[in-house]
Amino acid sequence: MQRAAGAVVGGVLTVAAVPAVLGAAGFTGAGIAASSLAAKMMSAAAVANGGGVAAGSLVATLQSVGAAGLSMSSNILLGSVGSAFGAWLAGSKKGPSSSPPAEEEKEAKEKEPKEN
Repeated sequence: MQRAAGAVVGGVLTVAAVPAVLGAAGFTGAGIAASSLAAKMMSAAAVANGGGVAAGSLVATLQSVGAAGLSMSSNILLGSVGSAFGAWLAGSKKGPSSSPPAEEEKEAKEKEPKEN
């Protein structure tokens, strides 16, 4: 049950977070925001390519996603990866130990009456 909840939360968060993160980085629907990380990436890509940003490059792809959003297949892929990661995280958490800590066990033994 815990893994299933982790999978759902991981999938939903991943699909919802990608557009928000891209927008925060400066890849918006109106274009690349001035003085943003996206603007710096675009500048570096343009310098490296002699003045233009190559089609299919990382900057061009991220701008496309920022402007138009992700396709259904991309959302499914992201949701699947997020679900797998969420299920893994939920399954890796360890609950409290059922046995008492060693210090408490030692104190309990000292309080027991000793036999002669």
